[in-house]
Amino acid sequence: MRFKTALVAGAAVSALASGMVQAQDLKYPVGEGDFNWDSYQAYADAHDYSGETISITGPWTGADNELFSSVIAYFEAATGATVNYSGSESFENDIVVSTQANSAPNIAVFPQPGLLADLAARGKVTPLSDETAAWITENYAAGQSWADLASFAGEDGETKLYAFPYKIDVKSLVWYSPEQFEEAGYDVPETYEDLKALTEQIEADGGTPWCIGLGSGAATGWPATDWIEDIMLRTVEPAVYDEWTTHGIPFNDERVVNAINEFGYFLQDGRVNAGREAAANTDFRDSPAGLFSFPPECYLHKQATFIPTFFPEGTVVGEDADFFYFPAPAEGDLGKPVLGGGTMFAVTADSEATQGFLQFLQTPLAHEIWMSQSGFLSPLKSANADVFPSDSQRNMNNILTNATTFRFDGSDLMPGEIGAGAFWSEMVAFTTGSQDAQTTADNVEARWAEMGK
Repeated sequence: MRFKTALVAGAAVSALASGMVQAQDLKYPVGEGDFNWDSYQAYADAHDYSGETISITGPWTGADNELFSSVIAYFEAATGATVNYSGSESFENDIVVSTQANSAPNIAVFPQPGLLADLAARGKVTPLSDETAAWITENYAAGQSWADLASFAGEDGETKLYAFPYKIDVKSLVWYSPEQFEEAGYDVPETYEDLKALTEQIEADGGTPWCIGLGSGAATGWPATDWIEDIMLRTVEPAVYDEWTTHGIPFNDERVVNAINEFGYFLQDGRVNAGREAAANTDFRDSPAGLFSFPPECYLHKQATFIPTFFPEGTVVGEDADFFYFPAPAEGDLGKPVLGGGTMFAVTADSEATQGFLQFLQTPLAHEIWMSQSGFLSPLKSANADVFPSDSQRNMNNILTNATTFRFDGSDLMPGEIGAGAFWSEMVAFTTGSQDAQTTADNVEARWAEMGK
């Protein structure tokens, strides 16, 4: 614990000056706990926005709204500003309407880059400074990946940084039962080759290696696209991945076909619970259940950070279930790529306090307050991982901060008719075994060609 009387006094003065946030509104008393209070105090000393108001709109409602509000409170206490945040489940539609009507909030929080890129190209978003781009590159793990992800062509065609990435999700995870592993004598694989060897070992021992479920109502198929994206990052350079998601290379390029065939390796008879047809039709929320049966219906399940929500009631992550990084090949120089998603803060109506809020997001404390609660991962290298409430969340964040490359979910980067249409449906057909990898890729490419893009 770090506690400095002068620091607390300074923060108290800032809070009183604001007249907006009292001490009891802060989640943690200033100066207590393993937070980077020095970063907070330095920020508070340098920024005074007393009497100013900024508006923020984004996708967070319910519990996430409350968690984000707990972060906002420290900005208000430090600066004297007032922040009005409104979360909406129809954010994507709302932000388009408000920008067209010239009534946009100061900041919009985008859950997907595609819409942000479109608004940037239409001149509806303010580019951020070169200093912010340099800060992201220097302070985020795999920082250049993040700066590139948040950079788009503006109305003048020039590529600039248009957003600040904050609150990240990781998809490159494989879940398992430590108890089942220990009983069977299995080790967590360190490389992609080890993962395939473990798959074959489980099969040889008479078990079923994988549980897979693609079902998701109208969105059925998206879990398979995550597989392809992760495999692409482990078989090709990141630049090729980028070309693939933007149609710089055709969808039926031999490297994409290879990735689909690699997914097929894990779908072979005996390697997926109840067979390929079941994998295509099982709801993704139900698919991890096989990890917890006795004897287990499967030993491995690839899914993102959110999947514990659908584990059996009472499951304790870190004890009853755990995860490991979906490993990269031992050979080659692809490093440790990570696939994921996240949100990006963009300025849609500029002001001095608005810029100040984005500077606040550069302080470790702005990450640590949410990290210490739930549902938040950060690539910020200076954030103190000790504040995480569990080893599991800390280990999950370590995967993110150890990444050499980060790429956003590829299907979310593609046009909706492809990423949320043909890619999903064609991967379902491939998973059932009704068509091969080449046909799958050809069909998606044909749809993309029909769009004229």
